Amino acid sequence: MVVALGLAVAAGTAAGDPKKGGAPKGGTTAPKGGGGGGAGSGSAAGGGAAGDEGIEIEGEGSGAGSGSGSGTIDMEQEEEKPAGSLEAELNATETNTAVKTGPVKKTPLSWKDILVVVRKPFLKLHRTELFPFVGTTMNDNMITHYTLGGEFAYWMTDVLAVGVEGQYYQHSFGEPYDLVARQTRRLPTLNQYNWSAALNFHYVPVYGKFAVLDKKLVAWEVFFTAGIGAGQSEVIPRDTKFPGFTNILIQPNAGAGMRFFLAKWLTINFGIRDYMFIDKFEPTDRSPTMNATASQAKDNADSAFINNIMFQIGVSFWLPTSFEYTTFR
Repeated sequence: MVVALGLAVAAGTAAGDPKKGGAPKGGTTAPKGGGGGGAGSGSAAGGGAAGDEGIEIEGEGSGAGSGSGSGTIDMEQEEEKPAGSLEAELNATETNTAVKTGPVKKTPLSWKDILVVVRKPFLKLHRTELFPFVGTTMNDNMITHYTLGGEFAYWMTDVLAVGVEGQYYQHSFGEPYDLVARQTRRLPTLNQYNWSAALNFHYVPVYGKFAVLDKKLVAWEVFFTAGIGAGQSEVIPRDTKFPGFTNILIQPNAGAGMRFFLAKWLTINFGIRDYMFIDKFEPTDRSPTMNATASQAKDNADSAFINNIMFQIGVSFWLPTSFEYTTFR
């Protein structure tokens, strides 16, 4: 009796706690309520005890009846992969990407296959510019001066030139001159300009081109001018009984202009120039007994700083009339 009880306890312990190594030895009697049916190994007979699902850590010891009604999960360890070799992978890559050797096929080229930016169609280097122009005063509403002048310039480089200019002036009175005289019964104090000459320097900082109706390219440039010169002004007497007098003026000038290239020897220019000087005007207290002569009036004249701003337009003729590039395209 004691022996049978010990065997039953041993069989129940083996069925409830399966361990690595398979089914327990000698277990042939299943506890009551066991779900395993059929003849199988000891693990199959005891694996369905009380309807519990078993998890088998390793796949060893499972018999023919191990899959009867028990949902088992097999968690096998992942096999270790052998370590790779960097040298072997590089050798395989070089083998797969081998370059075929053979004669190189040459494609014939021509100048038409090379696209370049269009060169400047006009060069000024070592050329002489003859620039006749006309001008008019822009900032005096009492008296307007018109000029006929010209400039002779030599271009030392394509952007820098030195030149001399001369101008001859004519004037006309504006409508405000008559209005002031009628309303205040006094004539304004005015001077007229007779001539001027200057030594000028020109510098070209900007150059460009544009298309006319997508058919013709026109080149243009912007230039700055600065110089110094001399001129002559003459007092216009308010009373014609008194003589006028003239002044010699030191005239620095500065301005900017634009030039359009029409041909290899012809351009059209226009710009604005400011001629600056200190001028002397007729005294306001002139009478038969005071400042009657020209020398007395000049000694007692009033001085003022003047900006004579003028608009100029003209055409330039370039010598020699053609040019050639000395560098490759």
